Amino acid sequence: MKRFTSLRRSTPAAVLAVTLLGAAVLPMQGASADLQSDIANQVQQFLDVGRTSVPRADCGDDALPETGLQGDVPAEDRDSGRSTLGYRCNLSFVGGYVGKGAGITSATYDHCSYTGSLFPGNILGPAQGVQVLDVSDPANPVVTGSLTEPAMLAGTWESLKVNPERKLLVGTGVPVAEGAGYLSVYDISDCAHPRLLNPGAGTNLLMPLPITTHEGGFSPDGRTYWASGIAPGFVSAVDLTDPTNPHVIWQGLTGIEAHGFGISPDGNRMYLSALAGFTVLDISAVQRRDPNPQVNHLGRVFWTDGWATQHSIPVTYDGKPYLFTVDEGGAGGVKLIDISDETNPTVAAKIKLEINLPENQDSAMASAMGGSLFSYDAHYCAADRPDNPTALACGWEEAGIRVFDVRDPFHAKEIAYFNPPARKGRNLELWNSPHALASIIGVPAMEFPSAARAMLEGKFDPNQALSSRTGMVALGDLSTDWCFSPPEWHGSQLWTTCNDNGFMVLRLADDVYTPPADQRSVVGS
Repeated sequence: MKRFTSLRRSTPAAVLAVTLLGAAVLPMQGASADLQSDIANQVQQFLDVGRTSVPRADCGDDALPETGLQGDVPAEDRDSGRSTLGYRCNLSFVGGYVGKGAGITSATYDHCSYTGSLFPGNILGPAQGVQVLDVSDPANPVVTGSLTEPAMLAGTWESLKVNPERKLLVGTGVPVAEGAGYLSVYDISDCAHPRLLNPGAGTNLLMPLPITTHEGGFSPDGRTYWASGIAPGFVSAVDLTDPTNPHVIWQGLTGIEAHGFGISPDGNRMYLSALAGFTVLDISAVQRRDPNPQVNHLGRVFWTDGWATQHSIPVTYDGKPYLFTVDEGGAGGVKLIDISDETNPTVAAKIKLEINLPENQDSAMASAMGGSLFSYDAHYCAADRPDNPTALACGWEEAGIRVFDVRDPFHAKEIAYFNPPARKGRNLELWNSPHALASIIGVPAMEFPSAARAMLEGKFDPNQALSSRTGMVALGDLSTDWCFSPPEWHGSQLWTTCNDNGFMVLRLADDVYTPPADQRSVVGS
């Protein structure tokens, strides 16, 4: 993951300084540039840190519970092989398909799932590209095909998304952190047999689209696919009104980095993740298809409690608009953001596990060594409906799949988790797993900022940070899995992928979750 290379070479204090400096850089396109005002008024939440974890789940009799801190996989469990059994609480395994592992994010629709691809491992036979799974029988998913257009072979990273309204699947080609030019659009009316709609621009090697990409997602109506290229913050709006003819209708440089995002239900606002926080963009002119559309900056919020902000899920509670926003680094957890004043978004609540708290960053460093760049952070979440959601399910990297009761979002509580069995030592079997590939590095570099903060606060005990794994700075052993993909709601089941375990169907216990009649899985982008 190229964008993190410099962080691995830096001291923790330097990383924190770079993060703080980078977060203050303003968008370049369509933004009011008043740095002094931003520092004085917009960044007032910079130093606020979540210091409380959500209550632990009350596990049923068939649980195989965690043995340490909430979310942690202790060094002892990794070394002894206990982590190869996994951990479960009110969330049971129904069926799955490992294959060669799963890419960073996957997508589901109807009775099908689409496994994200990672370059170059996915091109090593026998199956190549994005794998199509028929999950009509959740206990026995069946591969029905492979998508092998250039974008699918190049690695889909965080771009493989479904729009259920128009029954479209889109992915872009991202070989290493950032890609350019290739985008495939599929009709998934027959979800087990996707049909390519754009055999020309975007799929013909001689006809690339003028886009950069790392991540992407649809407007809710499915007429626009937004592609964000991580660095610089180049964002492109691709018109899919005619899905056989995708073409760019707006582009802009929004800052020094553009990660994932969320789109408002009416398609008029984008909540674009930055280094540590997000920017609210007015994209209504693109949604309306104005000639020469302009995209204007409306507001922003930045923080130091977490970084590499991943994506946002627009929801409402009693009609008031909020976002669930996820940080994939720095122990930031999941934040509930009040966006009723879109010029001044505010953090209203936080969801953290015990392993994310400042006083536990030394323990996190002790156990996560040898697990590679990522450790105990959230990555992608899904709410079970957009209005008054009752539950939020998240892929929590090395902490597995975590499920929270969010009926009262200001007092969320954990109701279930499933940390899949570690596929320890099986790196060479998992050619399509980012975890297996990245495990040539052992250091959890994404946690340097949160570790540095704990040190500055005097809450980091160097002795507590030492373990039997301390010397594992390279050649990680897959003693946990990475769960990046959103766990999507299918009644009482969650369909998701983790890098090493591939596709999984998990079932929530009846006594902890009842699907609402209007359940609709909401990922955000």
